[in-house]
Amino acid sequence: MDENTLVTLLVETLYLIIKVSAPMLLVSLVVGLVISILQTVTSIQEQTLTFVPKLLSIFLVLMLSGNWIMTNIREYFQFLCDNFAEYIR
Repeated sequence: MDENTLVTLLVETLYLIIKVSAPMLLVSLVVGLVISILQTVTSIQEQTLTFVPKLLSIFLVLMLSGNWIMTNIREYFQFLCDNFAEYIR
């Protein structure tokens, strides 16, 4: 395997990681921001208040987008397995 192939695989892998983790991270960011704004407006300074809504929202996103995430990971794994002979040269 030459360096160009290795760099290409690394870039594709990192892109896949970012792509499949983005829905959960964005929802967590939005929920955390909304709760922080509500805490500021109501002067509630409880640090643990954000954990349960974030946990529930991430669980909901995993339920809704889990099939899409697993499809992307399976397709990439299939791509890696199909081209394995090229990688070990």
